[in-house]
Amino acid sequence: MVTRGDDFDDFVRGSSTRLLRTAVLLVGDRSAAEDLVQEMFERVYVRWRRIHSAPDAYARKTLANLAANRWRSKGRKPEVTLADHDRPTPDSAEDHAVRAQLITALQELPPRQRAVIVLRYYEDLTEAQTADALGCSLGTVKSQTSRALDRLRLITEPAILEGLR
Repeated sequence: MVTRGDDFDDFVRGSSTRLLRTAVLLVGDRSAAEDLVQEMFERVYVRWRRIHSAPDAYARKTLANLAANRWRSKGRKPEVTLADHDRPTPDSAEDHAVRAQLITALQELPPRQRAVIVLRYYEDLTEAQTADALGCSLGTVKSQTSRALDRLRLITEPAILEGLR
């Protein structure tokens, strides 16, 4: 007999790494992302009976909402500024440098725009799925995506955004 705990454990094992990467992109800090994922898993577990057939959408929506709440509670200012050694640094490999630049650039975006970019291009959701995950209209997703990409074009090297077209 399979219990709620077994199904939930399988979900956690199968999605932890992916959701942690998404959380890092949303908040820009691995430690904060780990806290976010932990809180998200707590919320998923409480609602597991209702969402067990499709927990991924609920998990993504919860992560986006928790990231936005975290940003709001800080008064739009980080609690602690990252020391130079804590910031993503370019690796010798070009793809690592591009990833580090993109993560840094994402942190310059407001939380809603950051969430739209992460869900649309990293999680590869459609505009409709992104709107559903964020609890907003399709038009809001389109406008936030446009504004975010415009902002990213201003603050990054042109080659970095080639994959987001």
